[in-house]
Amino acid sequence: MLELGYYNGKYGPLQEMTIPMNDRVSFFGDGVYDAGPCRNYHIFALDEHVDRLFRNAEALRIVMPVDKEELKRILNSLVRKMETGDLFVYYQVTRGTAVRDHVFKEGPGNLWITLTPTHLRDGLTPVQLITQEDTRFFHCNIKTLNLIPSVMAKQKAAEAGCYEAVFYRPGGRVTECAASNVHILKDGVLRTAPTDELILPGIARAHLLRACKALGIPYAEEPFMLDELLDADEVLVTSSSNLCLYADRIDGRPAGGRDRERYEQLRSYLMKEFEDATD
Repeated sequence: MLELGYYNGKYGPLQEMTIPMNDRVSFFGDGVYDAGPCRNYHIFALDEHVDRLFRNAEALRIVMPVDKEELKRILNSLVRKMETGDLFVYYQVTRGTAVRDHVFKEGPGNLWITLTPTHLRDGLTPVQLITQEDTRFFHCNIKTLNLIPSVMAKQKAAEAGCYEAVFYRPGGRVTECAASNVHILKDGVLRTAPTDELILPGIARAHLLRACKALGIPYAEEPFMLDELLDADEVLVTSSSNLCLYADRIDGRPAGGRDRERYEQLRSYLMKEFEDATD
């Protein structure tokens, strides 16, 4: 099978799968998700991703329909049904199915899974970025369903011929990208925003910091500003889709390019970790 979908125990070609209209995700975006790459039929960092999914579900009082081990068993079983073992594995749990009402009823959630072929970028080719003020959670006047601010930012980046949009808050504090974490190298130190309420604590971000520790590269989890991003020796972008990329242009202007050796150390370490874990 080239692309596969799964919903509460039923699976088949992704394009043929359907869901109940009353799934709460349709009205409220009421659910949690996680995702990650798979290579050679091995899902990378699966334990970490599943742990984060369960933490997020607990924070929203979403009742998981399966336990961790059963979810991992289902995911690994579905991967084996695919024509290729190089995949992007996405899974989410929505709060359940009920007639639209902001007040929710207790009960198990709905489990969705999609598997689509993909190849992880090797991080050798630079990407381009734009910057955009982070207003994702300021739009209380718009009755949005879910990830619209991030969707719109990604769209703006794509229309500008760029890979990602880097969010910053009023005052200039850089937070993250629309669907990635962003970091800088400056004077031999990697700096990354702290995992406070303003960013998603990325799994790839955690692996990047472990790589720094293993390679003896100092790092600091502290806020940095937009002017520091633009003046960085290197700008790194990490996500579960692409573990380690570097930017060579931001808002159309040259960026980074002054500490490629350290970047290459980190990129090589992370790609080897990924390849070793998925052989």
